Amino acid sequence: MSWRTLFFSGLLLLQGCGKDTSDLQAYIEEVKATTSIPVEPYPEFSEIPVFKYDAKPLRSPFENPNQDTLLVEEEETTASCAKPDIKRQRSALETYGIDALSIQGFFTSVGKKWAIIVSNDGALHRVTVGDYLGLFFGKITEISKDTVFFTEQLPDGTGCWIPKQSTLSINSAMGEKSNV
Repeated sequence: MSWRTLFFSGLLLLQGCGKDTSDLQAYIEEVKATTSIPVEPYPEFSEIPVFKYDAKPLRSPFENPNQDTLLVEEEETTASCAKPDIKRQRSALETYGIDALSIQGFFTSVGKKWAIIVSNDGALHRVTVGDYLGLFFGKITEISKDTVFFTEQLPDGTGCWIPKQSTLSINSAMGEKSNV
């Protein structure tokens, strides 16, 4: 086939693609005239009462509480109760429970009696009267030849603290209930 026959046959095909679309336009107009689309009415909205936000002076629940504010609030509610000094620096022995401590020995230096306490992780600590140990603010009140006497502050659940006398003896081993 030659290029001329291809050219003329293509021209004939294009001749059928005229711009006469009147029959198509007439069909579209007929469908639009006979078809009605029901439109639903807009829904009725009831009036919602206005909410007045009254918690503006309070702390936002999405912010971390200020530790100073919490301490002040706690102090106000339990002002008449006995409580330990929470703001003081805690000693290393205050990270252990009493059942995790045992006495290794005693010594006296410059007239002051000391006790050597070993924790359950093997660390040695020396303590004297006035030092703290245990999880409940246990303050050492006396050191005798084989016993350390201390006063713990136990919470009573109402924000107050109850003092409890406890001992740690050289005869008791770590984990025994007698030294708790």
